[in-house]
Amino acid sequence: MAHPVTPDSQDEQRVRGLLDALTLDEKIGLLHQHQAPVERLGLDAFRTGTEALHGLAWLGPATVYPQALGLAATWDPDLVRRVGAATADETLAFHARDPKGAGRNVWAPVVNPLRDPRWGRNEEGYAEDPWLTGLIATAYARGLAGDGPRLRTAPTLKHFLGYNNETDRCTTSSDLPPRVLREYELPAFLPALREGAAVAVMPSYNLVNGRPAHLSPLIDEVLRDAAPDDLLVVSDAYAPANLVELQRFHPDLPTAYAHAIRAGLDSFTQDDERTEATLGHIRAALDRGLLAEADIDRAVRHALSVRVRLGEFDAEPSPAASGAADTPEHRALAREAATRSITLLRNDGLLPLRDVRRVAVVGQLGDTLLEDWYSGTLPYKVTAREGIAARVETVFCEGADRITLATYGHGAVVAPADGGPLRLVSTGAQGLHEGDAAVRARTPGAVFDLLDWGGGAHALRSAETGRYVNEGPDGTLVCDAPGPGTWEVRQTFRLEEDAAGHTVLVQIHSGRRVGVGDDLVLRLVEAPDEATPFLVDGLGSGAREAARVASTADVAIVVAGDHPMVNGRETEDRADLDLPEAQERVLRAVREANPATVLVLSSGYPFAVTWADEHVPAILWSAHGGQEYGHALADVLFGDAEPAGRLTQTWYRSAADLPDLLDYDVITARGTYLYFEGDPLYPFGHGLGYTSVEYGEPSVRVDGGRVTVEVEVANSGPRTAEEVVQVYTRQLESSVRVPLRALRGFARLSVEPGGSRTAVVGFDVDDLALWDTTRDRFVVEEAPREVFVGRSAGDVRASAPLEVPGEAIPPRDAFGRAWGAAGYDDARGVRLCPVTRERGDAVRAAADTAWAGFRGVDLGMGAAEGRLVVNADRECVVRLRLDDPEEGPVAAVFTVPAADDPFAFTEVGARVEGASGVRDLYLVFEGAGAAVASFAFGPA
Repeated sequence: MAHPVTPDSQDEQRVRGLLDALTLDEKIGLLHQHQAPVERLGLDAFRTGTEALHGLAWLGPATVYPQALGLAATWDPDLVRRVGAATADETLAFHARDPKGAGRNVWAPVVNPLRDPRWGRNEEGYAEDPWLTGLIATAYARGLAGDGPRLRTAPTLKHFLGYNNETDRCTTSSDLPPRVLREYELPAFLPALREGAAVAVMPSYNLVNGRPAHLSPLIDEVLRDAAPDDLLVVSDAYAPANLVELQRFHPDLPTAYAHAIRAGLDSFTQDDERTEATLGHIRAALDRGLLAEADIDRAVRHALSVRVRLGEFDAEPSPAASGAADTPEHRALAREAATRSITLLRNDGLLPLRDVRRVAVVGQLGDTLLEDWYSGTLPYKVTAREGIAARVETVFCEGADRITLATYGHGAVVAPADGGPLRLVSTGAQGLHEGDAAVRARTPGAVFDLLDWGGGAHALRSAETGRYVNEGPDGTLVCDAPGPGTWEVRQTFRLEEDAAGHTVLVQIHSGRRVGVGDDLVLRLVEAPDEATPFLVDGLGSGAREAARVASTADVAIVVAGDHPMVNGRETEDRADLDLPEAQERVLRAVREANPATVLVLSSGYPFAVTWADEHVPAILWSAHGGQEYGHALADVLFGDAEPAGRLTQTWYRSAADLPDLLDYDVITARGTYLYFEGDPLYPFGHGLGYTSVEYGEPSVRVDGGRVTVEVEVANSGPRTAEEVVQVYTRQLESSVRVPLRALRGFARLSVEPGGSRTAVVGFDVDDLALWDTTRDRFVVEEAPREVFVGRSAGDVRASAPLEVPGEAIPPRDAFGRAWGAAGYDDARGVRLCPVTRERGDAVRAAADTAWAGFRGVDLGMGAAEGRLVVNADRECVVRLRLDDPEEGPVAAVFTVPAADDPFAFTEVGARVEGASGVRDLYLVFEGAGAAVASFAFGPA
């Protein structure tokens, strides 16, 4: 069947031709994740949403590269681009076999800056620095999209906006004042859009400033303005229904869906392939006048534009439509990426290993590779043990506690070999004395391995069958799972102590306890008093056995870390930064037994390994490294490869160093390496090598709006250096709080022993700008600055002054336009909220004592009247104080009337006294609930 436009027409003509030919119902059918075919026009079915975060996922065996955090740790955009291109190859190969199952709209990369390492999805992001995040994201997206006139795949940036918590993620609101929005969040998203590397965006589950992210006016005001072509906006899975059901932002779905389309949402990911309800709500919105056909046309144009750019309507298929999966070239690339992501955190000379004959590999991650929620199915696995065993003789000890479980008076817990329900079996021993443990250990099916994944999460595995304890039919416990996994993890348990000091097992997923019925079968019970107390024998046995094995080797390699599906994953944040307790116990026992101990951390997030940093000779880290992890690790351990990775996140000494997980205002909270004033365990950018390097004095020149920094790096050691020369700047004076250091660029150098090379790093003067809330624009402030050059944000080797042209930020003009209260310079006890459902932000008191401050307000000869646009759920008072929020003189008192509607803002006025000259002003709220959208003054 002929297409409505000719194949050689311009893309925009093709889109217009299709729009003109489609009926209204056919257009509506294109607004769902599963776009309906229109056979009469030659439109095939189309599906958005193929996961491709670090390789093709969810569709079967495909090359698995290091997690996104690991890819970023390479600090190598070209390598990341090549991984993206290889992932596109495999996506196209699967698409050729199954076009419906493997769509070419890929949902990657994740560009949320990694503000807090406790975020459950930390492994999915790239860096806490927004500039570095944008750089790596653009590289990966470019690899996915390709460089030709047609897109190979259509990359989608996730998740817009302010999304770094899983706890109550659909109902929590992320406060993003203007400077945090413009200086921290948006710079991670905009580069890939401006360069045309990404062509779609997915909003996040959370609210931003009290408004659901899926309804954000920033979609049109900022994102589409940055994209050179039509931008497709796809919802996150099941997020549209949240607008009514969880977020209660609208009374019904037609109203909510109409608002979403008007705000810029083009594709609804709702109810899987069942489109009827979603499309019905859109039709209802049209019938009720909440939408016009022009709104539908705009969304459909975005959807069709991506399909045109994928070459769907070209006369001949694009040569880029061919591809292959898990090729030798992709395997080699997976090994290269894994090798270059490994980061040396500490080394007192033990590494690289030399003259080693026997290595003890120890730890829960020593002989396993784990998939995360967004990884592909591993086509094969090279574990740490296997990679090291290919070099030298190895002995292995998992280090998991080997335990038995028994009840008081009823025998031992046994897992039948056929995977049937766990039950109690009499062992013939009377009572539960210490000697009975040996009897229970000889009972078939009575021995379990207890694996500690941190945060109190344990998994129980039958030592006999290797299968994990799982929730079976009707809440019975069975031993049939290959490991913790799937969307609902039902294989993890807490070991809690009851009032009598006995152990109670609690399933983490449901919070239900384990009890034993009259049939002696173990099952989950609802009432706490139905729980059965257990005796757990064998705790600590893993550490003892690990120490014994380690003592027989020249070197001990302890491989520790997280399970990507447990205690830190989508839907679950971490509560702390601690290494799992049992794994820490194993590490300490091994270190005592063998001083030549290396700690290898494999994790999707930082750990506070303070004891290890003081006592273990060498520490390596990598994210979960994919199928070639073992080979890559061995290459680095034995010195065949230089450790090339660098941290893209600060490693803190304790979670106490972090702001509240839900505090997104990194400026006032002093979050991330940009503002952190403490002493980190390992700073942003940290990563050691096997050789020594020396830095010369940097030269800095400014020419034509461009800053160029050059510094000579000399290799004074015996090996070739893989150096990442990092350039930071610091503004020494400002009218507002500015970063203590900010990454501006880096250069990777390979320097031969005894040689030297010059690193050259350039950046634009405009990159030094901050967002001026007095005039709502970026400004390079007139101020002294420094350039720092070094190996990390905490290892500065040299510095130089930086002089660039700038402008003074003037005081706020008290008598100009009304100021938005959300543009405060500092605040305490407030939250941001919407002024209307569609747009505008206000400041609302969230505590009985709250304030928002504005520095440097020019009141001239004095102000006679102040006007606030306000809202409150009860009558309350807002005071205007000068100079200090607590002790400063009160210049005005505003009475805020009660309103039934949180969007019913009204203007109130009050006489202003004693306010003249340039002063700091504070809106001080007395009692929670009052909100201020804007304020203005009238002259005396």
